[in-house]
Amino acid sequence: MHQDTLRTPIRRLALAMAAASALAGIGTALAAPPGEPLPEASRLAVERLVQTQSKGLPGEISLQLQGSHNLPPCDAPEAFLAPGTELRGRISIGLRCVSPAPWKRFVQAYIGVRGRYYVAAQPIEAGQPLGVADIGERSGDLAALPRSVVTDPSALHGVVAANRIAAGAPLRKELLRGTVVIQQGQTVKVVAQGAGYSVSTEGRAMTRAAVGATVQAKTRDGRLVSGVADEEGQIRLAQ
Repeated sequence: MHQDTLRTPIRRLALAMAAASALAGIGTALAAPPGEPLPEASRLAVERLVQTQSKGLPGEISLQLQGSHNLPPCDAPEAFLAPGTELRGRISIGLRCVSPAPWKRFVQAYIGVRGRYYVAAQPIEAGQPLGVADIGERSGDLAALPRSVVTDPSALHGVVAANRIAAGAPLRKELLRGTVVIQQGQTVKVVAQGAGYSVSTEGRAMTRAAVGATVQAKTRDGRLVSGVADEEGQIRLAQ
């Protein structure tokens, strides 16, 4: 009886070990093989595409390929972007091949855009005009921020907060609106300026306008002119 008592735990242990071994074997069989790095020719094709497409974009562009890449052989792979793809954040980049056999695949990539943007240096109340003390400059990955974040300091001239903005929050275009400097029917100064000359006249504004907005005015001689409202409430004609 003593031997039977010993055999039972041993038998149970053996069965448990066998079951664990079987499960481990199943796990190994189901596991996907590790992905291979992108072949050099394909990697260079992707890098050339990103370099070409990013010319003229603000900020410093970086490329990080993601995922596994088990691609068929190719003599001269060509990289491409699907229509409407923006070089920003996580995107798919296409690769096509003609020889030795035609194929097309997509690889996943992350496009970083390092540049400067602007934040609220202190809490800004709704309706408050933005001054120098309200604006702070930061540097970071623009691809990780909303597309509407302000990156051009000129966009902050003559604006007020449309809503309350917390300190440190990125300044986004939808949170700002231009300061109204011209009212409909107001008599305004219309200025035309160029190389070596500056002339002005008076006119009547046809609509209200904020700083930087296009506005029309009717001059004293009845002409209808169009220009941009400046911070002084004048209309500057396009040259």
